[in-house]
Amino acid sequence: MRIVLVGPPGAGKGTQAAYLAKNLAIPHISTGDLFRANISQGTPLGVEAKSYMDAGNLVPDSVTIGMAEDRMEQPDAADGFLLDGFPRNLGQAKALDEYLKDNNLKLDAVLDLEVPEDEVVKRIAGRRICRNDSSHVFHAEYNKPKAEGVCDVCGGELYQRDDDREATVRKRLEVYHTETEPIIDYYKAQGLVVTIPAMGKVDEVTKRAMAALPSRDA
Repeated sequence: MRIVLVGPPGAGKGTQAAYLAKNLAIPHISTGDLFRANISQGTPLGVEAKSYMDAGNLVPDSVTIGMAEDRMEQPDAADGFLLDGFPRNLGQAKALDEYLKDNNLKLDAVLDLEVPEDEVVKRIAGRRICRNDSSHVFHAEYNKPKAEGVCDVCGGELYQRDDDREATVRKRLEVYHTETEPIIDYYKAQGLVVTIPAMGKVDEVTKRAMAALPSRDA
């Protein structure tokens, strides 16, 4: 099964992608992981991407597309994959279509995780990260530490990342509406979009997504 996962920042794409990929026994292909792997391994695409990033410039679509295509050609993706963070815009979506067509493949579904914008802001702006270990994550409302501003795990100071401040979150949402939302209409025209209400517990959202997917025998 070949799936694209879309949704605004804070919709829980990374969490859902990991669960869905495990349930479907297909690799979770994340744009962030692709960049980190290519840069750490010093691949030609990684070197090129790093040169743009070091200069403070956006990495061109051609580099991102190249990384995604290389990953989709790995043996573990032969029977399917779940794409998270790619395609991010119409140009990437059209490039993905061309790649799939050239390889006699097709997408089975585009899962659109739907979360109200105010909830997105609340989810992200409420995050608090431990300065000692960034894997220790709390939330001002949904996962409060026992002592305000103190990590339950190690006692480190909890802080709000600049990227998580409300003004920054709303700017990220503007970018999402401008660049990424158009791909939803693009895929709707192909009859591929399935909208998943992404409010509620993680396992509840996963069950909704699994139930909405087309049958593998279809």
